[in-house]
Parts: sequence; C-alpha cells; structure tokens
Amino acid sequence: MRVWLVRHGPTHQKAFTGWRDVPADLSDKDHIARVAAYLPNDAHVISSDLQRAIATADAIAPSQTRLPHDPALREFDFGIWDGQHFSQVAESHPVLSRAFWEQPGDISAPEGESWNDVAARVNAAIDHHAQAVPDQDLIVVAHIGVIMTQIQRATDGVAYHALAHTIDNLSITDMTHDGARWHIGAINHNP
Repeated sequence: MRVWLVRHGPTHQKAFTGWRDVPADLSDKDHIARVAAYLPNDAHVISSDLQRAIATADAIAPSQTRLPHDPALREFDFGIWDGQHFSQVAESHPVLSRAFWEQPGDISAPEGESWNDVAARVNAAIDHHAQAVPDQDLIVVAHIGVIMTQIQRATDGVAYHALAHTIDNLSITDMTHDGARWHIGAINHNP
C-alpha cells in the first residue's frame, strides 16, 4: 500500500491559513501536468473538504476514482490565529506562539488544535482510507500540517523534526505500509 501526499496549490496567503476556506492558484499548468504525470494513474484520490485541496485534486487527477472529501484531512485549526499575520500572533501571544512551533505536542492556539490533536485525527483518516482500498495506491491532496504529521509517523520521529521539513505547494511526499508500519519515501518531491 502506497500513499501519495500532495500539498495543495499555492494560496498566496500571508497569514495563518488553517480552516479558512481560501482558493488555490492553479495557473501553473505545466507544474500541475508534471505532478499528474508523476502520480500513478490507477490510484484512488481523496482530498480535504477545503476548496484549495478539492480544486488541486480535480486539477492533478481529473479522471481518477475520487473518494468523498474528508474534513479529517483539513489543515490545523489555528483557532483565533487563523487569518492573522505571523507577526500579529507573535505580538499578541509571544510565549505561546513560540512554544507552539518549538514544542509541538499538546500546545494549541487559543480555540485551536494541538499537533497531537491533528496527528490523531489525520492518522485515523489515513488508516481508514488505506484500509478501504488495500490493494490500490491512494493519492491524498491535503495541507502542509497534514503531511508533516505523516512524516513524523512514518519516520517514528518527533514533531519538532517533522516541522523542519520543507513542503512546497504541489510537492509530493510518499509513504508505504508493509503490513506492520508506515515507512517514508520521498519528501517534498517536485516533479
């Protein structure tokens, strides 16, 4: 079983963008074509239920078997920080915002989710969808936070190290399941 994690197209947001439903810029048709050509053409495709992921999935896999959009594959819920510029958050919550990035785990934005909350939500969703199509590859179009939780999971690493990875828009990270555990493949592959 192989899962291909694709980060949605760019949003050009200069602020925390979690559950806010903003569109993706999918104007780079050449890049989208390269991503589509790199991915398996017989895989099932699922995305989060946010428009930037849905539209990206439509663009990179227009003829693939689509599974229903899944809200469990959403980005972090950044709570009251969503829509605020990073400097605003650092000013209004200097200690908390620093700890959120430097000590990911149980720390969350006010009214938001922690790393551990998101990882539990995404792990369960990935496992559910992988079990539903056990003999098929699965393409998951989602968000940077979703992908980073899976890097941590597949490397048996710590959250802080997973956060150190660059995950570009329209990049591909893949992982395989050997029947016992997940293993990471390429991270942030840009075809």
